[in-house]
Amino acid sequence: MIDPNTKTDGEEFEAYCTRRWGSSKWTNGLKQSGRTVGANFNNWQTWPNTLKAHQLIAYVTNPKRHVNNNNKPSISTSECNAAIFHAMYECGENVSLVETLVEIGREKLGITDGEAPDLRSHLENNVGAKDVMKEIQLGRRRYNIQGVPYFIVGAVVDGNVESSSLGEPYGFSGAQDASAFVEIFEELAGSLE
Repeated sequence: MIDPNTKTDGEEFEAYCTRRWGSSKWTNGLKQSGRTVGANFNNWQTWPNTLKAHQLIAYVTNPKRHVNNNNKPSISTSECNAAIFHAMYECGENVSLVETLVEIGREKLGITDGEAPDLRSHLENNVGAKDVMKEIQLGRRRYNIQGVPYFIVGAVVDGNVESSSLGEPYGFSGAQDASAFVEIFEELAGSLE
């Protein structure tokens, strides 16, 4: 979550930034860097409480959903994130709100008309919220995650990043351009030689 202390329905962007940091000037560099990779931040209006967005991702990517849905192709976490980010940063949507997330699910993530009421109920009743918070706390303890985005590179066993013959998982924080990822991957590959 970006900030678990954000109001449940999100907050107006400028007001939140002013309250927390004195202004939104800190986002100027972020926006400038983002433009170079196609993340334009053209319409960032709300500082969201992202708990329900995390619940949407868990709902959409749940393997049981695909079994119950005639094995429709699964949607990845990355596809979910892209749809949520586009709605929030480019379309000015408030991704803290159930109705917004249901629409994102229907329009971008393959939620059918038949599934939409179940998704709405899932979000309104905070189904999975405890699991999301548990996962966030685990990441904070295990990897000292203090901000987002945060990336973990390592062996994945049963959905968990674990130590392996390849070494300990490697974590790094912050939005990075492609060259930073290449440098990190080259460094990690070199350590395996």
